[in-house]
Parts: sequence; C-alpha cells; structure tokens
Amino acid sequence: MMDVDLKIKKAVVLLSGGLDSATVLAVAKDCGYTCYALSFDYGQRHRQELHAAAQLATGLDVAQHVVLDLNLRHFGGSALTADIAVPKDRPAAEMTHDIPVTYVPARNTVFLSCALAWAEVLECFDIFIGVNAVDYSGYPDCRPDYIAAFETMANLATRAGIEGRGKFRIHSPLISLQKADIIRLGLSLGVNYGHTWTCYDPGFTGAACGRCDACQLRLAAFEQLGLTDPAPYEQNRGD
Repeated sequence: MMDVDLKIKKAVVLLSGGLDSATVLAVAKDCGYTCYALSFDYGQRHRQELHAAAQLATGLDVAQHVVLDLNLRHFGGSALTADIAVPKDRPAAEMTHDIPVTYVPARNTVFLSCALAWAEVLECFDIFIGVNAVDYSGYPDCRPDYIAAFETMANLATRAGIEGRGKFRIHSPLISLQKADIIRLGLSLGVNYGHTWTCYDPGFTGAACGRCDACQLRLAAFEQLGLTDPAPYEQNRGD
C-alpha cells in the first residue's frame, strides 16, 4: 500500500471501456487516487466500448468522466478508423509477428497528450494507462520504452513540469502482466468484466465476434483461469 499522503492526490485514467483500462482504473482507486476518467470518441468502428466506459466510470465512482470528441477517421489508416477489414481467426504467433492493421497511428501518443493536458489543468501529476507489452497485438505504443519516453517528454513539454510544481508520472501497472494475471488482479479488486468491451468488430446483434485478435486473447485468458467470460459473444464464432 502506498503512503497515506498519496490518498489525497488525483489521477487521470485513460478509460477505453476495455478489460485492461477497467483494471487500471480499479488499481488507481485501490492506491487511493481520486480518479478522473478520460475516454475518446475517436471514430472507432462501434460505440459499445464508450457505453462500457460510461458504465465502468459510474460503477467505480470516478470524480469526473470526460468523453472527448476526437475523430481520427479524418486520417484513417487503421481497420478501427477506416473501411479496412479486421483480421479474424489469426493464430497467436501471427498476432505479434507484424504490426496489425488494427493499429491506429499514434493513438496512445494522442490520447496521453490529451490526458497530460487535463492533468495539468487539474494540477495533478499522475496518469494511468492500461498498455500491455506481453499479451498485445504488436503495437509499438504499448512498450515500456515508449512509456518512459512519453514521461520524459511530459516533464519537458508542460509549464507545470518546467516550473517544478511536480513530476509527471505515467503509470502502466499492467505492462508486464499476462492477460490472465490482469483478469485475476481485476477480480481481486472487484472489477465486473461483464461491464467491459474488448471486441474490434461486433456482429449485427451487438455481441462480440470472438474471432478478432482482441477477443481471442481475452477468451484464452478466461479459459486459462478456468472461468467463463461474462461478455456476450456471437453464437457462430467457431469454437
């Protein structure tokens, strides 16, 4: 447990509505932070994750939840922000072989920059993000060296950092955990994973496809723990 003085501090938490971000929010709360959740309506393929984020923000009692309108469809370049097919049924080894088409150009840099701006306004110096460098789909902005570099930049690029009011810290507590360990941690903190959303490409019914990289990693982790994933899935997902 962290120092008692830390309990009065505020943190900005990036909240996508997914499994990892829900766990990170629970971790920040458990560490005694008053949390300000930041989500993005960035032109993603569907809005289920934003509904999940709103439900999580309410359930985990954040101080404020902001959904920022930031339409990255103007740029495209990703299966999540353009009319590009989402890969399905890929073997695990293939998921980390190359950077996939679901990579959104510079997304975490854009999101962390917005979180940094809000943190400076809130006069807080802690930002939480649910990136993971183990069970991830080859994204370059989920690696420890990227997080370290952004933290250095944050302290060079802000008035608060230059004036020495405090040191910005980018917390990525899940970065070295397996997906099953993330779920185990979240369950110990009371996260309801039935309120989270992971799928890149849900079907017509609104249920998760069960076949994209994100779904496969999630399903495998719940299976590893001997648990049933509470998220709704398409009946014909092929398992």
